[in-house]
Amino acid sequence: MFVLLLVLIVVLFGFGFLNPIWWVAAAVLVFGATRYGRGGRGRGGGSDFGEYQDYRDRRERQDRWDRRYSRHHRERWNREDRRDRERRG
Repeated sequence: MFVLLLVLIVVLFGFGFLNPIWWVAAAVLVFGATRYGRGGRGRGGGSDFGEYQDYRDRRERQDRWDRRYSRHHRERWNREDRRDRERRG
């Protein structure tokens, strides 16, 4: 896909010697490719910022899991289980 885009930009640049409007089209294509493509800032664009956001989201989910099922909560659940067993038995 990237190679096809690069070939298209080169062809449009070449047509620019016939009519300068093709240079504008090539410039717009280059701008769009750098803004939203592989080096863009979009979340799924493969940029470092998007990877950092994915990492941060995973860490936040892991932290929530750790807080929810931490040792403190396990001890409380064990105490409640012991009380329930004592009441039944």
